Amino acid sequence: MAPNDSAQITGETGETGGVPAGRRRAARYVVPVAVAGITAATIGLVPALASTGDPNLPKISAAELIEKIAASDTEQLSGTVKITTDLGIPSLGGLGGSAAGTFAPKGGAGGGEDGGSAAEPTGRLMELASGEHTLRVAADGPDKQRLSILDSAAEYSLIHNGGEVWAYDSASNEAYHAKAPAGAAKGSEKGAKGKDRTAPKDLPATPQDFAQEALKAAGDTTSVTVDGTARIAGRDAYQLVIKPKQKGSTIGSIKVAVDSKTGTPLKFTLLPSSGGKAAIDVGFTKVDFSKPAASTFDFTPPKGAKVTEADEPKAAGKDQAHKTPKDAKDLKGLGAEPNVIGEGWTTVVQLDTGGVGPAAASKDMPAQAREFMDALGDKVDGKFGSGTVFKTRLVNALMTDDGKVYVGAVTKDALVKAANAAK
Repeated sequence: MAPNDSAQITGETGETGGVPAGRRRAARYVVPVAVAGITAATIGLVPALASTGDPNLPKISAAELIEKIAASDTEQLSGTVKITTDLGIPSLGGLGGSAAGTFAPKGGAGGGEDGGSAAEPTGRLMELASGEHTLRVAADGPDKQRLSILDSAAEYSLIHNGGEVWAYDSASNEAYHAKAPAGAAKGSEKGAKGKDRTAPKDLPATPQDFAQEALKAAGDTTSVTVDGTARIAGRDAYQLVIKPKQKGSTIGSIKVAVDSKTGTPLKFTLLPSSGGKAAIDVGFTKVDFSKPAASTFDFTPPKGAKVTEADEPKAAGKDQAHKTPKDAKDLKGLGAEPNVIGEGWTTVVQLDTGGVGPAAASKDMPAQAREFMDALGDKVDGKFGSGTVFKTRLVNALMTDDGKVYVGAVTKDALVKAANAAK
């Protein structure tokens, strides 16, 4: 086993042991997962992946391992990903069809009973936010990706091939077709070395996706260590551990297993500060870094399949485009001016909706939604007044009775403290 090597990533040369400037810049890739990123990135993998012992690898520092991840240029792979998420919330399977998101093109349908398609991607991918799932994934550069969700008797596939996006649900024999947004590859989230990635934004499904959210920058709120080695999906890997130094975060630690040869994250595990099993645990059970067959990204709707085009309006709400805020700036489009309170792992975003609080709002909600909110809510009060905290194991939100919202990957007490300070 490689010796443990640690680095307190603070931007101060002394604590990183005299790391050269280039590596200090690479070390800036490690930070707390952003609030918006965690909210969207609630997909995880089964913790118990096959392991055949800890390989003996050359010693590596935390800064060097971070640099290795940042320099990874993996663009071709295929494999199987196991996913389990335990956020302490009810299953989202029944709510997925009505959820909005960024992957659905403007005017896209929303699923099933309201005149949309059961194959529309947004709702189906939301199902990954709870429970256990097995995925098959494949990628060949920025223009070709395939993700399939495997069920016991059915399969759902999302395929991007050049300018075309197809989704197919074998259970309903329905397909969904859209044109890839113009300049999708150029405008997509960039990976290491400026390589383009075109997986659906805000809906990560592989360890790389989760690690990219956690490896963006570092500050004096973060501790980073190398904690030995592991054998993941038949490959030797280093274990990078990221922990908050601050109190009040709902995140206890993040562990990323990094392929020793390619620098590609093979497994991502997030443990909540409250203890217990992993809230998010994402890992390959099989992985191959060779070029997938071109036919992997071909798709023709089966005979008799119902095909919905993305530009077909829904029966209801046809004038509304699918849009989910990706960050604080996007929230302005919803009529709310965000205010960021704090920093690092205890960052809280404040919004003033100008509306009524949850008690009054819930009166007009469907029974299922009202029960869902009641199951998550805790009544609280303080200098800010009174309100309700809706909680998961990671992201919590305080909605005050006068219409203000405080959201963060922080504890209930930290939310109340932020609300009191903003009063």
